Amino acid sequence: MKVLIVFAHPDGQSLNGAIKDLTVEILEQNGHQVIVSDLYAKKFKAIADQDDFLVLKNPNRLNYISEQYHALKNNTFSVDIVEEQKLVTWADLLIFQYPMWWTDSPAILKGWFDRVFSYSFAYGPGRYEEGNLKGKKAIVSVTHGAEDLSEYGENGIKGKMEERLFNIQHEKLYYCGMTVLEPFLFPAGADEETRLQHLESWKERLVHLKDEIPGYV
Repeated sequence: MKVLIVFAHPDGQSLNGAIKDLTVEILEQNGHQVIVSDLYAKKFKAIADQDDFLVLKNPNRLNYISEQYHALKNNTFSVDIVEEQKLVTWADLLIFQYPMWWTDSPAILKGWFDRVFSYSFAYGPGRYEEGNLKGKKAIVSVTHGAEDLSEYGENGIKGKMEERLFNIQHEKLYYCGMTVLEPFLFPAGADEETRLQHLESWKERLVHLKDEIPGYV
């Protein structure tokens, strides 16, 4: 498979960086092609605005979705958006590696979706099962601060993990037609033994990733 890892953490030496490096290592050992898009290293612009377009359809009033449609038809997206869209097109599987900050992804990743998953590229007119990225797979790989998942759930103090991930898994990835595999959830606050167990489980999963049956949608 061709795998794109969208990496959203400001420190490459962080826990998220270590998981990303491990993921690349295991995937390449098993014959997969891997490209990492390191958003912080690229200084990827998170704000969606008129600078995303080399030529504006309507310079007097910014209708962002209308400008996205115009830019895709006329090849007038900014260079950074074109680069990321080419990577998405290339990939069979996308892995999103990021920490959970304030129950959500870092702003730079939200901006990546705003700008890269554009109308007529990732969705529109089709959506969900008929989204434009149909046939591609995706995994959300997230570090969270809890000691284990017992803090989440119906009676957990942090609520349901499914609610935390619904926005990205369902309303971004699945919305654009992608098959969403089970997330990898890493408890950053756990003891060393538990952390190692999670890493071993992730390595084992990566070895057999090509044949994994979708567990989400």
